[in-house]
Amino acid sequence: MSEPTPLLEVSGLRKSFRVAKNKAGRSKLTALDGVNLTLGRGETLGLVGESGCGKSTLARVLLMLERPDEGTVRFDGIDPFTLKGKDLLAWRRRVQMVFQDPFASLNARMTAADLIGEPWRTHRDVAPSPREREAKVRELLELVGLRATDAHRYPNEFSGGQRQRIGIARALALQPDLIVCDEPVSALDLSVQAQVLNLLADLQERLGVTYVFISHDLSVVRHVADRVSVMYLGKIIEHGPTEDVFDRPLHPYTAALMSAAPTLEEDGTAGSGERILLDGELPSPLDPPSGCRFRTRCWQATDRCATEAPDPVGRAESADALEPHEGRCHFPLSLTPVGA
Repeated sequence: MSEPTPLLEVSGLRKSFRVAKNKAGRSKLTALDGVNLTLGRGETLGLVGESGCGKSTLARVLLMLERPDEGTVRFDGIDPFTLKGKDLLAWRRRVQMVFQDPFASLNARMTAADLIGEPWRTHRDVAPSPREREAKVRELLELVGLRATDAHRYPNEFSGGQRQRIGIARALALQPDLIVCDEPVSALDLSVQAQVLNLLADLQERLGVTYVFISHDLSVVRHVADRVSVMYLGKIIEHGPTEDVFDRPLHPYTAALMSAAPTLEEDGTAGSGERILLDGELPSPLDPPSGCRFRTRCWQATDRCATEAPDPVGRAESADALEPHEGRCHFPLSLTPVGA
């Protein structure tokens, strides 16, 4: 079987920012440090990690809101950072965003119809005609589970979950290939979260859209993602198929995250897995540890971890997998060598 063609390929991505000097005199914050990832068409990639690990910076680079210092981004075989003029505008239609706060991301003075149709004001060459516009808005409202009669209501007249549905409808207006979802359900009640997640899954099945799904909630990521990338201080330290990463984590940090996530047994009772408590705080990205960046909080760390950055190790998956399950650790928790 031939390997699937990826929609998105990121290689060696680095991004730093100049900030005020810290006590050690350092003023360069490295938000992304050699990030690699691959995303297939119609897939969902879950991007997880603590606050400050670089998830949002990676999202901004994928959306071309930030330019990387090094590395390449290829979308459907094209480097979007080389595009200009009409070619760049056409590319921007293919990548859209669903924001974390469903109220702050919507203009309170615009109706639902105006909000959903806002992208057409910029991309006029693909906008429906004035006669078709109203019908297209009604279609998008119904696609995301709202009523056509909601078109003339304002954001304050909707619940949080309904506002997020409007945001999703706006993202779909240009028929994108990729949607970056930045914590899209974290501001919603649990019952509403499930509704929005099910909506995203249904839209993916119907439209074939691809998602990069950023979240700190591992139970949500396990529900929606096909593959998971775990970030720590600007690096992806583990990635692979979702079930394998959750059931057989390679990196101690991943295992600690999984142990903190609530689980349910088959009978519906709360899981009783042992909680892994990490020592210390997340180091400053202005002064990351040498060697393995997780070593200052890791119970397995040795002198080697302080002097030598770990190479990726892992296990091979199915022949048609875009990437194997890999983790960057000198002492992986469970390992079958790649190719075994």
